[in-house]
Amino acid sequence: MLAKPLGLCVLLVVAGCSAPEGEETTAGSATWTFDDVEPGALSAGLTAFVGDWKTTEDSTAPSGGRVLAQVEKGPSQAFNIVLVDDVITRSVDLTVSFRSIAGEVDQGGGLVWRARDASNYYIARYNPLEDNYRVYTVVEGKRQQLQSFDLAATPGWHSLRITMNGDLIRCSYDGEQCLEVRDTTFGESGQVGLWTKADAQTFFDDLIVR
Repeated sequence: MLAKPLGLCVLLVVAGCSAPEGEETTAGSATWTFDDVEPGALSAGLTAFVGDWKTTEDSTAPSGGRVLAQVEKGPSQAFNIVLVDDVITRSVDLTVSFRSIAGEVDQGGGLVWRARDASNYYIARYNPLEDNYRVYTVVEGKRQQLQSFDLAATPGWHSLRITMNGDLIRCSYDGEQCLEVRDTTFGESGQVGLWTKADAQTFFDDLIVR
């Protein structure tokens, strides 16, 4: 089961106790709403490797009035990433709401899973500047595209959902499946997290791990 991250608003829909750190998720779900975190702070249980990740106020957020924000205006090749410390899983079903705030080089962001570390993982992201939704591998910090889907940008909050079982990846946007691809680059359990690129300033809410 999911190990419960400390200091976060977490709903565990599963019987019994949290699993030891590092154990693969086998059932249940957890939701991070960020509403119990003071503005300007990073939630306990999250580790930011690149970027400036902090809780901020947003009255338009899908739940409550606080969100996790990436506000760094990084260089063009920077991958801003924050990982959940104690959720280690192979089969994943991830959902997050996001809102693009600013960015001239890049905008939007996405979900990370099966992360070995901050330089090796799968990432699926939406970029409203490019009007596309893409899934990649990142190996030793180098990104390789697996599939792309053209999708016109609209303002406001949107949702991303990623599932991966075995080698099959499915990616949805606002409830509609857009991408489906098989890949074996990362076959083991890993961490999950959130991601933006370069100067993409983005708000995230309701991160759900099933």
